[in-house]
Amino acid sequence: MAQKDKRAWQRMLSGRRLDLLNPSPLDVELSDIAHGLARVSRWNGQTIGDYPFSVAQHSILVFEVLKATVPDCKSTDLLYALLHDGAEYVMGDIISPFKAAMGGNYKEIEDRILEAIHVRFSLAPSRSTKLSRNLKRADKHAAFFEAVNLAGFEADEAKRLFGEPGLAGFDLVGFERLIRPWPTREAQERFVETFNQTAAGI
Repeated sequence: MAQKDKRAWQRMLSGRRLDLLNPSPLDVELSDIAHGLARVSRWNGQTIGDYPFSVAQHSILVFEVLKATVPDCKSTDLLYALLHDGAEYVMGDIISPFKAAMGGNYKEIEDRILEAIHVRFSLAPSRSTKLSRNLKRADKHAAFFEAVNLAGFEADEAKRLFGEPGLAGFDLVGFERLIRPWPTREAQERFVETFNQTAAGI
């Protein structure tokens, strides 16, 4: 007798059931993504502040870094930036060194979920090479800021790991607000608000 397949779906608060191995864009909802990302901690929760620094807030930081460093980026590029860690609403945020040690097909599953998210919001499944390069740079800039301001890294160590970003183009007062950890509800609501404002410009 064949062994029954193990369950590979998750029920979302929206009522959707997302198949993690074969995700359908029809089962992806913005409310579920925002809810999940606002409750997933960056740096395994090892950050200072009264609240965890959430993936939702990190996503907005990357969005703002891309907007500041690539002034001619399009609204679709900014949506890709906001959603770049979208798969983590069901997979969680596993730190990069652990991902490398895990190996296996983790990245393949992550990519499938991210592609379903892109298609759900009328984006091409995969990003262009140029955008991926710009987004990777913005993500590393954000990681540097987070590492130094929140995660206890010395600047020299963060430079070795993530490179040294400049703050040209940033409103420093606005940046301080972006890097200070937000309460969960605020992170969730700001993620949705940023998405809706950006999508309206497409």
